[in-house]
Amino acid sequence: MLSRARGASTLSAICYAALVLVTTFLVCLSCSLLLSQAVRTAPNQSFVENFNAVVIGAAYVIVFVVSLFFCLKRRIAVHRRLQRISKSYRTLGRSDVPESVFSYIQQEYTRACLVTYESEPKSGSQDGWGKPGTRLEGVRFRTSLLDTIREIDFLAHEIIPHHPALRPHARMLYQFRFILPLLPRDEDGLTPLHYYDSAIQLARHASREPTEAEFVIGMKAAADIKRILFECRSEMLEGTSTEGESRSVNS
Repeated sequence: MLSRARGASTLSAICYAALVLVTTFLVCLSCSLLLSQAVRTAPNQSFVENFNAVVIGAAYVIVFVVSLFFCLKRRIAVHRRLQRISKSYRTLGRSDVPESVFSYIQQEYTRACLVTYESEPKSGSQDGWGKPGTRLEGVRFRTSLLDTIREIDFLAHEIIPHHPALRPHARMLYQFRFILPLLPRDEDGLTPLHYYDSAIQLARHASREPTEAEFVIGMKAAADIKRILFECRSEMLEGTSTEGESRSVNS
């Protein structure tokens, strides 16, 4: 949608520039033809003491000045109207927009609320959601898994300030590769980050919704990673405070 709007804006600008160039060319051509005709029909066939040439030139100059005046007037009026638009964010009320626009916004907001309400599980189980009556009731597996990425990224930056910035489509094994040595391995040689990476890949790219078992595995791995990172941060803070106390004692 955004690329289509940019393409339409670019096409409109090109058409406007082409129209201005063609109009300018035709005006200049007509002016030159009229002046040449005035010279040919003059008794002395010259611009000297040629009243018709003066009238033609003055007419075109007047047209140019008036056109320039209207263009500048329109430009200033548009600029002033844009300056009146508030640049700070504020909630729109009924009096800020026409009644038809306000009614349309209200209808779309109501429709979005109804769609959201109808999509939530009620009497039975729904793929990708926790079953009603369980501890996961009302939890959407895909969203909950993806929300843990920023939490882990925040803790990783607390431990490693120069940790790479979060990239939207990077694998978790690559994104958090610098904290991999801090994580323990199981009997298969895998760390919680490996299980977490698999769960995130399913949540991101699978055509189906994550199952409850996959969600539990992914959230357990995320909890283990956050626990280990939190312990490392606590140890760093304790070490910093102990070092500061020893320096104060020595001084």
